[in-house]
Amino acid sequence: MTRSEIAWYTMNKTFTSSAWQSLITYRDKTSCTTIADLFDSDVKRFDSFSWHHQGLLLDLSKNRIDLTARNHLLDLARAANVESARDAMFSGQPINTTEDRRVLHVALRDRGKFTDQSVAGKVTEVMERLATFTTSIRDGRTVGITGRQFNDIISIGIGGSHLGPFLVAEALKSHSGPNVHFAANLDGHDLASALENSNPETTQIVITSKSFATEETLINAESAITWLTNALGSEALSKHVVAITANPEAASSLGIPASHIFPIWDWVGGRFSLWSAVGLPAALAIGWASFSKLLDGAHEMDRHFQTAPLAENLPVLIALAGIWNINIEALGSLAVVPYDHRIALLPAYLQQLDMESNGKGVSISGDVLTSARSPVVFGLPGTNAQHTFHQWLHQGPRNAATEFIGVSRPNHTLPGHHDKLISNLLAQSEALAMGTAGEYNKHRVCPGNRPSTTILLETLDPKRLGMLIALYEHKIFVQGVIWGLNSFDQFGVELGKHLAAHLLPNFSSVANYSINLNSSTAGLLDYYRRWRDQVK
Repeated sequence: MTRSEIAWYTMNKTFTSSAWQSLITYRDKTSCTTIADLFDSDVKRFDSFSWHHQGLLLDLSKNRIDLTARNHLLDLARAANVESARDAMFSGQPINTTEDRRVLHVALRDRGKFTDQSVAGKVTEVMERLATFTTSIRDGRTVGITGRQFNDIISIGIGGSHLGPFLVAEALKSHSGPNVHFAANLDGHDLASALENSNPETTQIVITSKSFATEETLINAESAITWLTNALGSEALSKHVVAITANPEAASSLGIPASHIFPIWDWVGGRFSLWSAVGLPAALAIGWASFSKLLDGAHEMDRHFQTAPLAENLPVLIALAGIWNINIEALGSLAVVPYDHRIALLPAYLQQLDMESNGKGVSISGDVLTSARSPVVFGLPGTNAQHTFHQWLHQGPRNAATEFIGVSRPNHTLPGHHDKLISNLLAQSEALAMGTAGEYNKHRVCPGNRPSTTILLETLDPKRLGMLIALYEHKIFVQGVIWGLNSFDQFGVELGKHLAAHLLPNFSSVANYSINLNSSTAGLLDYYRRWRDQVK
């Protein structure tokens, strides 16, 4: 299917639509209305601006959006053909037009029911292999070359091959099963820490790279394999190393047997690949039963996104709140603050999901973008964030939107902690919205009228975590559709990598450079080489 045959691409004229003009006109008409005013005028505002689905509550009431503005935003979504775009993705059309690929992470979690049975069959086969492998590692039936059970897993990947499994493993890790260590950074300190805390005899190395050509991953993998074979011999590769890749030939060339190579496909983007074999390190950490429930939770959110009317559709509604804050309120930053330390990695995960997906400079048709798209995403877990950047949130002149995530039932038994934690979450969102006058001291003035969204989970279990992550995946997709860009390529990631490859030959002690360098880069390289080569 060509781009011209995908109706929602050719019809997307969001920023010239009458819906957009109506939204701008209404914004101008209500620009002096504050969030406090909205609560004063509607005592049941929470009921009108919160939605609940299977243990996940979305509260948008502390955004500066009234019922009329919400209707205008829904009209904007219709004008952008969000429903058609959603249906195109779920039906397997090649909506990643710049790479001529389908976008089928949703097929990874629908239990073989995807309409294209060739896709469904491949997914089912790999999932069955993953389930068997995970269970055999965790119950000790699969052992290392010396006959000892695997107690440690070293997961080597980067970006989408790292952040998702890392998030899930930390959020849901169990007290049984192997210890899973994650190494992503090219900085050798990252991998060295994992190796120092592992025993080669009892360690499984999982290498994840879609292309099997990612420099950071390959260098870390080569070092880990050297560590392993120096201790156990080259024959250890057949039992101690696993590859997850779309390039099985490259994995085989390292000596990894076919039984230890799990495929991924070009229709799954890295930052959406947690649900595939890329999630193996997380499955090893939490067990296959829990990983399966994670998939169920994501599929539940898929079904909701696919079938719920726009006015009740959680991914659509949170996406539209973001459109309002970014394009109408001109807020270029989004703070993500999870009030549960188990999902402390969520801000980093969402930073990649949002900024790599929608941090684009051209539209899907190649036009240069002139208005704001993806915000700057940052965050820390609460209450740590309160003692880090909340000062800026409450009183800084540049302003930002905030998304708080809380969990109603904790998984610890320490008395008094959780109510106090959630009281801080609620207090922060209240203070951002309402502010304080500070009548006698201007330094104490917090102006308020600063928007926030709150997501409350009944509990942090695999199903709810799967729902939460899928909610954000679809939020990013909806915003990309409305902005008229492709959320599924990432060409901006490549430039720095190419330059680094060209620079590397100049790191020898030879003074002449093989490429032209500006004076800053040349000067920095000179100092680096001089200090690097000093005799200690």
